[in-house]
Amino acid sequence: MKEITISPVTRIEGHAGIRIYLNDQGEVDSAHFQVVELRGFEKFLIGAAIEEAPRITPRICGICPSAHHLAAAKATDQIFGVEPPATGKKLRELLNIGQFIHSHALHFFMLAAPDFILGHDAPAETRNVIGLARHSPELAKKAIAVRKFGQRLTEAVGGKPIHPANALPGGMSTPLTEGKRAELATMADEALQIAREGWEIARSLLDGVDTEIGAVTTGFLGMTNHGVYSTYDGPVAMLGSGGGRIGSFSGPDYTNFIEEYSEDWSYLKFARFKGGEYYRVGPLARLNIVEKMGTEHADAALVEYRERFGTATQAALAYHLARYIEFIASCEQAVELLSDPGITGMDIRAPVGAVVNRRGVGIIEAPRGTLIHDYTVNEAGIIERCNLIVATCQNNYAMDRGVEDMARRVVENGALTEGAANRIEMIIRAYDPCISCATHAIGRMPLKIECVRRT
Repeated sequence: MKEITISPVTRIEGHAGIRIYLNDQGEVDSAHFQVVELRGFEKFLIGAAIEEAPRITPRICGICPSAHHLAAAKATDQIFGVEPPATGKKLRELLNIGQFIHSHALHFFMLAAPDFILGHDAPAETRNVIGLARHSPELAKKAIAVRKFGQRLTEAVGGKPIHPANALPGGMSTPLTEGKRAELATMADEALQIAREGWEIARSLLDGVDTEIGAVTTGFLGMTNHGVYSTYDGPVAMLGSGGGRIGSFSGPDYTNFIEEYSEDWSYLKFARFKGGEYYRVGPLARLNIVEKMGTEHADAALVEYRERFGTATQAALAYHLARYIEFIASCEQAVELLSDPGITGMDIRAPVGAVVNRRGVGIIEAPRGTLIHDYTVNEAGIIERCNLIVATCQNNYAMDRGVEDMARRVVENGALTEGAANRIEMIIRAYDPCISCATHAIGRMPLKIECVRRT
């Protein structure tokens, strides 16, 4: 059996490959999305004090550090039996918003846009962020400005621009000063203006594109607060593949509804609903689940989006537009929170004492989807068990099946052109996978050890 390999998959975070297997007639027999990185955070957190989890877990990834920081902090709140004060909670929400702005701007403008603005068949040496900057310099400048705001917001609220450290059990360690609030409020207004202007580009990004490519039918999972878009607080809702609500959960209850499993071709974990139905998370899932975004301009964009895709779409490429609508909403939320005088209040942390609960589960929406941090500790608060379920693992099945669908469409006579290979990669990029976050393997890993005699 002949094998075609695409390695590495480009314009994603981390290292991954695609293997396409052909039969004797040169037709696609099967194809898989393959990840062979291994990072053992679930294991080496064991033995650490639980209050260290919010400090250690941001090192999982430099793209998604705030989400890990906050999910771990929410888990520690439960273990110590505390609830952050209102201002502390607002600061945590603002920190997560900063990451959404930074991450969504990075992916949309710099990783995804070259395929659509420059064309998926454009030469590889120009189909990238440098080529986009040459083609649309003003667009590139605006993208950089928005990302800068996201990073400044993370630094001001989280204490560091990349691995934030201010979220602690019970709240936050450092208040937001009035001077910094005013500075960020001005930047937020500018970011929102850029986001609104960019919707003119985003709304037409998929015009003329077959949105059925990479087809896969799944259910969906995402947080919502009484039907309104939420990334920090609220139960996690479950939709079946037909679009109907099939359940919801909070905290430790997740184990009653979802299960993890592994396959022999990848170190990357998979997840599905108990009962066997597969699901997806992230921008597409969240927009399928919510009734409204809760902010003016994002709600207007959602109306346009649903006029095209309906209320519960399965189209993988629609992730790009869903992601942009979340980007608009995040900018609007930043403007709202930074306009609140109470955001500079000093009551930001509840007192913390001894361990109250031996288990804590923190759930938050990361830019790529639902993130779960599950810790079990002993009486002294030392971690005895850790389980991390990240968005890329939950989207793993859909990416794997989408790769095969696209391969069957573009492989001809056993050959794969550069443009065709990029179309397969485009399916992976739609999900904006974060491999560093996701490589926490369970079960048997396909590890191969070779002994070589030197002569």
